[in-house]
Amino acid sequence: MSNIVRVLARIVVADLDQAIPLYAALSGAEARKFGHGPVHLASVGPFLLLAAAGSEGYTDRTATVLVHDLGPVVREITSAGGEILIAPAGGPNGDRLVARHPDGSVFEYVAIPA
Repeated sequence: MSNIVRVLARIVVADLDQAIPLYAALSGAEARKFGHGPVHLASVGPFLLLAAAGSEGYTDRTATVLVHDLGPVVREITSAGGEILIAPAGGPNGDRLVARHPDGSVFEYVAIPA
């Protein structure tokens, strides 16, 4: 069984409320808005919309990957030569971490409840 549950495409938008209708129509899903630090977010089906001034620390990520368990993620990334940029810690949707893969891409991983 895969540890990965789902991958969310990260889209940086200027106006969250203005962007939500299109992504809701495309996905057929309702938006769930929340915040994390200076960023305002909306989860809309397979899309994660982000809006914030000065959010460069949040916009460098390739995608958000929802997983069952962060432990295997840490082990696989570090054994492959990657780097954990933000250690596992609580977030608005569950424990999360940010990692740079050996190829330079940066991903956010979020553990979701079973």
